[in-house]
This record gives sequence, C-alpha cells and structure tokens, in this order.
Amino acid sequence: MTLYLCPQTALHLAVHLNQPGAVRALVLKGASRALQDRHGDTALHVACQRQHLACARCLLEGQPEPGRGPSHSLDLQLQNWQGLACLHIATLQKNQPLMELLLQNGADIDVQEGTSGKTALHLAVETQERGLVQFLLQAGAQVDARMLNGCTPLHLAAGRGLMGISSTLCKAGADSLLRNVEDETPQDLTEESLVLLPFDDLKISGKLLLCTD
Repeated sequence: MTLYLCPQTALHLAVHLNQPGAVRALVLKGASRALQDRHGDTALHVACQRQHLACARCLLEGQPEPGRGPSHSLDLQLQNWQGLACLHIATLQKNQPLMELLLQNGADIDVQEGTSGKTALHLAVETQERGLVQFLLQAGAQVDARMLNGCTPLHLAAGRGLMGISSTLCKAGADSLLRNVEDETPQDLTEESLVLLPFDDLKISGKLLLCTD
C-alpha cells in the first residue's frame, strides 16, 4: 500500500508564521483543516506545537462559507506520526489556555497517545507541573487512567518522587494499590508511604492525616 504524504499546505504555513488573519481567511474559503503534513501534523497540531493560541482559535472556531467545504470536520483526537493528539502536545508545552481551548471545543480529555497509551494527565505528571495536574483533574480527567503497561498517573508520580503531585492525585481519589503489568503498585515505587496511604486512625487537631506535600 502506498501512503501519500501531504506537503505543507498554505494553512500549515499561515500557522507557522503566526498569522491568525490568514488562517481565518483560508478556513473561510474552505481550506482543509484535516490534511496532515509529512510528520502527520494538521495545522492545529502545528498551532499547538508553536503555542499560537490565536491561530488555534481560528482553526477551531472558524467555519467555511456555504459551499466551500464541510463544517465541523476537525477531528481533535487525530494523532500525528508520533502518536500525539493536539491535547497531548498542548500539555507537553505546559500551555493551560491552549488546553482549555481544546477541551472547550470537544477534545477528549482521556484520549491516549499512540505509543504508550499515556493520557494528558500522565503527561502533565511528567512535566512536573502540579497546576496542570490540578487543572486536568478539575476538568474531569480520569485519575486512574491506565497506560498500555498498566501504569496510572500515580505510578509515574510515585516513581519520580513527586510527592506534591502524588498528594494531589491521592486527594482526587487515586488508588495507590492498583497494579501495573509488572505487578507493581504506586506504593511499591515510593519510600514515602504516608504520602500515598492515608491512616484513618491518625488525626491532628481532629483532622485525618492524609497525603502531605
């Protein structure tokens, strides 16, 4: 089977150059937002990589003139050749406004990337940005989402010694006893047991001793 690789389109180029006016005009005239370049990137992937928020907004919210092309045709779960959807890229860029824009326009918060099955929440843990983790949890991300190897975000946080993020995940209901394919729990991956396991019989000033920062 022959795979046709699309060269960079005018829409890709307008995004590269951060020209939201040109992007808006091209979308209005029916330029395809679904075409992928040799890297598998749509124009929206490029906007996320380069963090061009205004261009991304034009791509997501603009519609072609009647008869110029299909409306609402953008697949926000589409992956590039690295297995990344636009939400994954925005998360790796630590760009919360861009993440918010994608989610508001229908991006699946729990979509898995194609190589290891990580969700945006897994990637947020790997960026070590606690604020992004909190944002995704508040937006409804599945706290115990599994990678292909069975690891949850808490596995990643515990294995990296990210106690603050582990605390945030625990408070959101993460299960510290879930096992990955190697039969490891998050608890097995950390030496700080108090961070992951609440002790219901320990209280300070009448409050349960839970995850610590």
